[in-house]
Parts: sequence; structure tokens; C-alpha cells
Amino acid sequence: MQHRGGPAGFLQALDEKTLAFPDYRGNRQYVSVGNVQTEDRVALILVDYPNQRRLKILGRARTLDLDEAAPVLARLATLPKGARAERAILITLEAFDWNCPQHITPRYTKAQVETALAPVLEELEALRAENARLKGLA
Repeated sequence: MQHRGGPAGFLQALDEKTLAFPDYRGNRQYVSVGNVQTEDRVALILVDYPNQRRLKILGRARTLDLDEAAPVLARLATLPKGARAERAILITLEAFDWNCPQHITPRYTKAQVETALAPVLEELEALRAENARLKGLA
């Protein structure tokens, strides 16, 4: 299944055995919907790069058109700005497995890096100010 992704939390658990996500135009990937029409078995690989974890999910997918998807879409995360859901995709879980993290290279978003560096940058600014003050006394 090649989903289009979305903001953090776009894939949500509706109950213990059902995952759902909104399907919308965006990256010209129509593989998922076409595949699900002929074969409903799907596999998702979800990677948490900062924590070096990978979850493999196996299940059966089905699409809900916009009319029948409305109650489901109301429960899901918001779409990226300008995106409009065309349908919802539901996955009934059959199995999952936490995959070996050995070869997952940690990756971080810009926001994650900025948050992690904020205390260091604050200390750097304080040290620069102290340096300037001490130079003024010399």
C-alpha cells in the first residue's frame, strides 16, 4: 500500500483491530486504491526514525467513498493545508511485528532539531552577551 501520508497522527486506530486514514490528492500515487480493488491484503511499514523503531502491519483494506466515509473522516487528523479527502481507507489488522531496528538511521524533523537545540542556543547567546560585557570591562 502506498499511502500519501499526512500530518503526524494521520493514521489512527478506530478500535483494537481497525486503522483508518484519509486518502487525498497530493503526490499522484494511485497505487493503493487500484490495488485494494483487486487484492485487499495490505502491508504497512511505519518507521519511527528518531527512536529507531519499525512496525510492520498486515491486514485487509477497504475504501469508503466520501459519503460513507464522513463519520470516519470526522474522527481522523486534519489534512495538510489545501488537501481535501476523497475517501477513507480502513485496515482490519491481522498481524503486526516490531522489526529489527539495527539498520534504521535516526532522522529528525526541523522542528525536532530546533526544540533539541533551543537550550544550547540560549546558552550560546548568554555566553556571547557575557563575553561582550567582559570585553567592555577590559
